[in-house]
Amino acid sequence: MESEIYNGYSVWGHAILQQEDILQPERYAASGTITVGGKLIEASGILGYFDTGEEAQLAGRDWARAWVDAHG
Repeated sequence: MESEIYNGYSVWGHAILQQEDILQPERYAASGTITVGGKLIEASGILGYFDTGEEAQLAGRDWARAWVDAHG
């Protein structure tokens, strides 16, 4: 989970490991969260599935920045 400050909001990107079968390659579900002063402002559902945790976290932060741009 990685965060950054964006226009006064803390925006978080999450990578949630998805492995249904041990023989399948690992995949990561992406989600995003927006907080201010430790208070939850908004959270996404699953945004998509990615091959790496970094890609998933980036997708979550991208979603959060777009939410701030639209609502902040």
